[in-house]
Amino acid sequence: MTVTLYHNPRCSKSRQALELLRAQGVEPVIVEYLKAPPTADELRRILKLLGMTPRQLLRAKESAEAGLDNPALDEAALIAAMVEHPAVIERPIAVTATAARVGRPPERVVEIL
Repeated sequence: MTVTLYHNPRCSKSRQALELLRAQGVEPVIVEYLKAPPTADELRRILKLLGMTPRQLLRAKESAEAGLDNPALDEAALIAAMVEHPAVIERPIAVTATAARVGRPPERVVEIL
């Protein structure tokens, strides 16, 4: 099984999630999403696997600073903003072909194994 981890190495929760996956014998494909943001199509796929809306995947402080807390913004606008400003995306996110979990708390990432 291939696991992709949307990872920020500066984030302690993201580092903990990576350690937990490795402790389970999984070496994930690491995507440093701040350097290589997911495309809009990738985000739509991840959101579907998560069962979340774009607004639910936003980090509160960062999205407010980016002006994305405006309730008038629709899903397409939010996804476009997430691609443009990946720091607003909650992290870490572990993804397989059939499931995804936000690692908050980090232990959630092993649920998809």
